[in-house]
Amino acid sequence: MNEGKESDLYVGLCPELNVSSYGDTPEEARESLKEAVSLFLEECEHMGTLKDILEEAGFEHRLHPHDEWLTPHPFMAEEIDIRTVA
Repeated sequence: MNEGKESDLYVGLCPELNVSSYGDTPEEARESLKEAVSLFLEECEHMGTLKDILEEAGFEHRLHPHDEWLTPHPFMAEEIDIRTVA
């Protein structure tokens, strides 16, 4: 998830799936993004496109030792905006 502040809101972004959401605080943006990603994946499953979407995003499907999708990147990454005073 990438976080950034736009106007008075914090924006959470899952670039692998091109899903974003927002909140008044970083925590709210994070929780809102989790819900948005969950709903997106549920809809993909419902439409029968989940496998294709995950493969296009770079996820790897493994069946052994159990059925799972592995992320192409670390589980979580956060970007922090650093500003300097001139």
